[in-house]
Amino acid sequence: MIGEMQATINGWIQNWDLLSENWRVGIVVFALVSGTATAAYLASFIVGALERRFAKTKNLWDDTFLHAARKPVVAFVWIQGVYWAAEVAYRYSEAEIFAVNDKLLQIGFVWVLVWALLRLIKEGEGILTSPVKMAAPMDYTTVNAVSKLSRAVVIITAVLIAMQSLGYSISGVLAFGGVGGIAVGFAAKDLLANFFGGFIIHLDRPFKVGDWVRSPDRNIEGTVEHIGWRLTTVRTFDKRPLYVPNAAFTTIAVENPSRMSHRRISETIGIRYADVREISTIVSEIRTMLENHEDIESEQTLIVNFLAFNASSLDIMVYCFTKTTQWVKFHEVKQDVLLKISEIIESHGAEVAFPTRTLHVADSLRLASADSQKSDKVGDDGPIENDDEGSDKSHASQRTRHGSSAEATGGAD
Repeated sequence: MIGEMQATINGWIQNWDLLSENWRVGIVVFALVSGTATAAYLASFIVGALERRFAKTKNLWDDTFLHAARKPVVAFVWIQGVYWAAEVAYRYSEAEIFAVNDKLLQIGFVWVLVWALLRLIKEGEGILTSPVKMAAPMDYTTVNAVSKLSRAVVIITAVLIAMQSLGYSISGVLAFGGVGGIAVGFAAKDLLANFFGGFIIHLDRPFKVGDWVRSPDRNIEGTVEHIGWRLTTVRTFDKRPLYVPNAAFTTIAVENPSRMSHRRISETIGIRYADVREISTIVSEIRTMLENHEDIESEQTLIVNFLAFNASSLDIMVYCFTKTTQWVKFHEVKQDVLLKISEIIESHGAEVAFPTRTLHVADSLRLASADSQKSDKVGDDGPIENDDEGSDKSHASQRTRHGSSAEATGGAD
């Protein structure tokens, strides 16, 4: 049909003598381009109308296919129309640029097909991971990995087909790629290590986007935002992005707290030694309280026992698991448990112990100290009396001297 149309156009150009050949060629080229624009608009309108019609159905994949194909269909119409116009111009022109029409048409078709497939893969990824569109959405990390791999396969295949269309031998290209791949592998071993590290992450799935991860071997802790083929982006708790090469995850241990089934409460409560008679009752009531607590998992390990005689307290071990794994909710439950334990302790007139120190003095040291104080008191009373007698004698002698002096003075007068 296309050959017949081209023959008809060429016959009209050759047989219509009203205008010169150049004008006739120009009119035909203009008409072909205008017709292409009209056909492209109609194709877009028809696909859009079908898309709106199928959007009312419950099937999501027909909408996805039409939405992915809408722009590539328009591009296909333009490529075909421009090719016809270029063929007409090439037949009546000596310009060498039109000699590559066939190859450009083949590459254009490959490009349109690749574009449609990439759009379809992207739309399918959005559907499979959407909780709105799917009752049970698939894991985003897995779908994203399959999507990336599919896009890589489509692009590599398209490049090989395009090179074959341009006259290059695919077998030669593959052989060159095998030899060059060795050199590239040595030169970019770190890049390849990160690539295979990303592949292992997608394969083993130790974590996914949105998980809280941390490593005891490295200073890595935060929420996974993106898993690429070279880097994994982790948002730390102070909101800084941390870019970790994927190769690092093949050599370090990684914890994934997001996948824990429960959170643990492990505390040691100290009671005063003066409240030793109440220990048994307090331990029993704390255990009963935890067994009946709505946020404590009673089917998991639950331990409440008198643990040890500590330096200044009688220690009670409290060990249990909460039902929630949310960080904020866990601390609320833990606070409630600790407050109820303190109420149980206070209800028995006991108190929570704090570090204290008692100084014990032996009875023998007390008796010896008392005797020493008595002897010191007796010895001090003697010198005081002697001092009084000496003082009286001193005052008497002073009075005698004063009297003698007075008599001597009177005699002189």
